[in-house]
Amino acid sequence: MEKAKFRIKYNAPVTLTFAFICLLVLGLGNLSGNNITRTFFEVYRSKMSFTWFIRLFGHSLGHINFDHLFGNMTVFLLLGPILEEKYGSKNLLEMILICSFVESIVQMTFFSHTALLGASGVVFMMIILASAVNLKDGGIPLTMILVIIIYLGKEVWAQFATHDNISHLTHIVGGVCGACFGFFYAKEAKRLEKGA
Repeated sequence: MEKAKFRIKYNAPVTLTFAFICLLVLGLGNLSGNNITRTFFEVYRSKMSFTWFIRLFGHSLGHINFDHLFGNMTVFLLLGPILEEKYGSKNLLEMILICSFVESIVQMTFFSHTALLGASGVVFMMIILASAVNLKDGGIPLTMILVIIIYLGKEVWAQFATHDNISHLTHIVGGVCGACFGFFYAKEAKRLEKGA
């Protein structure tokens, strides 16, 4: 009987690649005195340009410091592989891109004098989406309702009650995106079952 060889698997390509790019972007940002971060990875209202289009999606890859990065990546790396297995790598990547784009539009529309940076909106999308994995036609999992109340309820309260450097609206937008994706993929799964 042959012994199984130990090997490390790149088990969740979208999740791992995203996390590694975030780490690379933080390193490049630190080396450039945050000039690279400001130019390519912060979204704010500005004239349309090549870098403006990059920032629409790239802001989710940028972080201000290691604490910011590690705070986001802890949950991202926990939920990413589960969601990638459930929905597929391509679909998860599309969800991340759509969520990042929507966050950018909301930021530029409502907060024209501030910049948005970090993956926390995507992380909130993943938290709500993870609670929706058992979503079935005709019923909403109680766990999903509780997660929405706890996570998004706290962010709605914080949006109006606190004055900090955290974009609570981005967390809310990410959570709403996660709920929408959960319902969309539940309906899509039901449609595919009927067609089979």
